[in-house]
Amino acid sequence: MDAEKPTTSAAAAAQDPNPLLDSPLHGPTLSSASSFEALTRHDPNLSRLATKMFQKTEEYITHELNAPLEDYRLLEEMNRATIAKYKDMRQIAENLNASTSELSLKFQQLAPLMQQIDEISDTVDKLEAAAYKLDAYSIALENRVKCVLQRKSGGQAAQ
Repeated sequence: MDAEKPTTSAAAAAQDPNPLLDSPLHGPTLSSASSFEALTRHDPNLSRLATKMFQKTEEYITHELNAPLEDYRLLEEMNRATIAKYKDMRQIAENLNASTSELSLKFQQLAPLMQQIDEISDTVDKLEAAAYKLDAYSIALENRVKCVLQRKSGGQAAQ
C-alpha cells in the first residue's frame, strides 16, 4: 500500500502548504476570507443583498462613530454653559465682597457714634429714674404741705 501512487489532491497538498488559499480560477490569493472573483458572474440577487449589507454596515459604523462625537459636542456645550455660570457667580461674589467691605467700613465709621448713642441712652435712663424719684418726692412733699396746712386751718378754726 505504501507503493501506491499519490492522488491528485495529495499531490496538490504536497506542492502548496495550504490549499484553502488557492482560487480555483486564478491561483493563490492573498486572503483566506476572499472567495470573490471579480471577473466571474455572480447571482444578481446575491450581489444586491451584499451591496445592501455593506450599505447597512456602513450606516451602522457611521452611527456608532457619530454617537461619541455627539456626546462630546453635548459635553462641550455643557462645559461652555458651566463656564458662563461660573463667570456669573464670580461676578456676583466680587460684587458681594465689595459690598461687604463697604458695609464694614461704614460700620467702623458709625461705631463711635453708636457708642455715644448708647451712652446717651444710659444717661437718659438715669435721668428718667431721677425724674421719677423727684416726682415721687414732690408728691410726698405736696401731701405733707397739704397736711400741715390742714392742721393750721383746723387749729385756727378750733380757737
